Amino acid sequence: MISLEFMITAFIVVIAPGTGVIYTIAVGLGAGRAASIAAAFGCTLGIAPAMAAAAIVVSAILYASALLFTAVKFIGAAYLLYLGWLTLQDSGPLSIAQGRGQGRSAYKIAKTGFLINVLNPKLAAFFMAFLPQFIDAASPTATLRFMLLGSVFMAMTFVVFALYGVFAAQLGRYVLRRPSVMTWMRRTIALTFGAFALRLALSERA
Repeated sequence: MISLEFMITAFIVVIAPGTGVIYTIAVGLGAGRAASIAAAFGCTLGIAPAMAAAAIVVSAILYASALLFTAVKFIGAAYLLYLGWLTLQDSGPLSIAQGRGQGRSAYKIAKTGFLINVLNPKLAAFFMAFLPQFIDAASPTATLRFMLLGSVFMAMTFVVFALYGVFAAQLGRYVLRRPSVMTWMRRTIALTFGAFALRLALSERA
């Protein structure tokens, strides 16, 4: 049985603004509701490798290896900076100019969201630190429960991110009509990605 404590804690973690949330909102603003759902799906799918790795303790290798952790985190930080640059240029997967975002394929949008989470080494460490609190390690079904809780976390992530995106899509109908607001949004999103990149680059293996 899934405890109420887990549900509440997971919900708090999911709604906290992060790179996935910012990306989904940016896509919603520029490309609309359907595209934002694709972004939410990609971000959610990007959680699966970390969850699976943590479940079979393969992520412990990443967690224990300073060199591997450092390599992945700097690749991830560089990718976030790249997304920030694309946002400032109003091009690529984060274009929010009127009409530009409509032609992007759901696959490309989802792929970017997937990479955002895959290239975050802290995600595997998070699952190893978070989920075991709600699992009896001595139980013969511990691994199955780990996967169950992880799947619930992913489902919650998709729903919350999709709601963020749909709200942004509705807001985008008004934002895109005002060039000054659109410019402010681009700069804010780019700065946010830059801040996340810096935080990731300076992160340590906790």
